[in-house]
Amino acid sequence: MSDNLRLKDPYSEQRLFRNRMAVAIVGVVVLIGVLVVRFYNLQVVNYENYRTQSDQNRIQVRPVPPTRGLIYDRNGLLLADNRPSYTLSIVRERVHDLDATLELIGRLVRLDDSDVEKFKRRLPRRRPFQPVPLRYRLTEDEIARISVNEFHMPGVSVEAELVRYYPERGLFAHSVGYVGRISDRDLAKFTEEDVRRYSGTQSIGKVGLEASYEDVLLGDVGYENVETNARGRVLRVLERQDPKPGSELTLSLDARLQQVATEALGENRGAVVAIDVKTGGVLAFVSQPSFDPNLFVTGISFKDYRALSDSLDVPLFNRAVQGQYPPGSTLKPMMGLGGLAAGVIKKDTEIKDPGHYKLPNDPRIYRDWKRWGHGDHVDLIQGLAQSCDVFFWDMAARWNIDGMHDVATRFGLGAKTGIDLPIERAGLFPSRAWKRGARGAPWFPGDSLNAVLGQGFVLATPLQLAVMTATIANRGTHFRPQVVMAVDGIEQPPEVLHHVEAKPEYWDLVFEGMEAVVYSLHGTGKRAGKDLDFKVAGKSGTAQIVGIAQGERYDSEALKERHRDHALFIAFAPVDDPQIAVAVLVENGEGGGRVAAPVAREVLADWVGRPLEETASRMPIGWHPPLMPDAASAAPNVSILPKIQQEISARG
Repeated sequence: MSDNLRLKDPYSEQRLFRNRMAVAIVGVVVLIGVLVVRFYNLQVVNYENYRTQSDQNRIQVRPVPPTRGLIYDRNGLLLADNRPSYTLSIVRERVHDLDATLELIGRLVRLDDSDVEKFKRRLPRRRPFQPVPLRYRLTEDEIARISVNEFHMPGVSVEAELVRYYPERGLFAHSVGYVGRISDRDLAKFTEEDVRRYSGTQSIGKVGLEASYEDVLLGDVGYENVETNARGRVLRVLERQDPKPGSELTLSLDARLQQVATEALGENRGAVVAIDVKTGGVLAFVSQPSFDPNLFVTGISFKDYRALSDSLDVPLFNRAVQGQYPPGSTLKPMMGLGGLAAGVIKKDTEIKDPGHYKLPNDPRIYRDWKRWGHGDHVDLIQGLAQSCDVFFWDMAARWNIDGMHDVATRFGLGAKTGIDLPIERAGLFPSRAWKRGARGAPWFPGDSLNAVLGQGFVLATPLQLAVMTATIANRGTHFRPQVVMAVDGIEQPPEVLHHVEAKPEYWDLVFEGMEAVVYSLHGTGKRAGKDLDFKVAGKSGTAQIVGIAQGERYDSEALKERHRDHALFIAFAPVDDPQIAVAVLVENGEGGGRVAAPVAREVLADWVGRPLEETASRMPIGWHPPLMPDAASAAPNVSILPKIQQEISARG
């Protein structure tokens, strides 16, 4: 055997094998240990964490929006409803190529540029996995086309939701108002609680009662846990907490009376406000022209909004609470009552009216609307019936603006009425301090002559004039006007702001004068009582809006239509037991007795002419109107303005 050949060493090979086996076993044990440790870490240590992540891929928490509360008129007519609508929505996290998806959707349904623009504006402010609306009010054909092609479009879904609908359209647009989509401006005002409450809700009250009663109408949001597949489709609902629907509102507004007032106003621009004398409830609230609030519910188009906002007639402007107009001679009954209470005039006070008035040491001549005057023996009743300017100028010259301001304030002028509607304006009844602060000038006697006739600096809303008229009609009880009569069937009690005190004979005199406006031979408001079987008390007003030079006459034909005088009329009825007070404004209508009085007549005729059960005043259980002073109980020195009487007495 060759020396190069070596014999096998089985012992060495066996030792090598054992070493290698030991290393392999150790390696396997180590790897198994690592695997066991990893399994332990996944299945025990981080079990809850990974389970939660898995569930998040499979289970989604979705808000369930509440049903918005309904709104009814006083007779149960539905004014604000919720109707089903189908909305095309996209969950951004489920979409890989948004532009391609939008292009595909655009081939299936009609998509305007504004729809896409609004969708992209909503994307940054949505929560993760929250559906973002792209198109509202899908038709049945559009729903079918989306459903057939849904498997091509992960993250795209058609969802049913309730949207607001106003069946009476423009009839109650300025009182009920409307809802609109939540905007960036709305979101900027939201608190954390608001974000929670509006989860899943796309709309919010924008104007009218929809805005002022938003918290009541909204309700409380609910939630549900849903299981989804990999494409985001809902497989089943695992758990649900139902939302709480919003409260229902019952209004004091009467749909039939609202329709009558609207038709009576016709094509004229203006406002009509009617108030229940015994409760302060608003029975009619008209601002013309109006608009269709349904346009705003799911987002108004640029074209429609441009048409409304650019209109010269400004249909979006709520004339009843935002329009500030010179009230003209409609203030004369209130001023007459204040003059009596302050002792400036008496029941038998008479003046001579040559058709003009002149202040001492003042060259200016103030001309009555009736150039030849109203006679040599004009008292308060004739001054009201014929709207004699000279009588009230003479009274104002012997009074003072601070006294007139206090009277006006007590009847609700120059301050917000507190009605349960938003964006109310306060109007203006000037005082000596106001003029010095606002104009930097002293008060002149001529300013008082303008103020007593509701001209000059004086401004009032139609609602304020209706409140003033109602306060006169119930002999001094000043109610806060309110539109909502009940919430979820629970009556909202009338709120008395204060009581204007005056001797009964003073109220009687003013009532007699306002009744003479309608029924005397030379009364300026005869059309308000035509062919009625009950008595009406009223007062006409014609408010000048452009200046007329000294000595010149008002020439209607020489003025543009929108520069002509406003026509106003206030009234209440029946005189022996007042139930309703009305204020009518017709922009550029010129004659209050000729144009505005017939509108008031139609409203009064409809309300007072109904059977008692149809017009019964809303009286909550246990509530009674404040007692009115009578001749036996009234103290002889009772006055609207004790402070003013003291000033007059001090001057001797």
